[in-house]
Amino acid sequence: MSDARTPAQIEADIVRRRDQLAETLDEIGVRMHPKTIIGDAKAKVASTVDQTAGRAFVAVNRAVTDVKARFVHHDGAPRLERVVPVALAVVGLVGLLALTARKRKA
Repeated sequence: MSDARTPAQIEADIVRRRDQLAETLDEIGVRMHPKTIIGDAKAKVASTVDQTAGRAFVAVNRAVTDVKARFVHHDGAPRLERVVPVALAVVGLVGLLALTARKRKA
């Protein structure tokens, strides 16, 4: 058999290719439109912010859990051997700040 194509087949091929090319050019036009580029950039920034905020939340949650574990037993009871010294240090610091503020006024 011969691989020769008829003029009608060649013309149909040209029309099909022309339609494909027009579709490709339309897609390129949409992708290169400033609004599309800006929208893509906004979406990328929003995604990055969401990921960063998620990582920050996990880090803060982990830190809070670690601090809580230092001052509270797993059953929820406070660890007095750790709470009392910290409370005394805070009271001492507040008292020192109050004395310093009183001396400044005088």
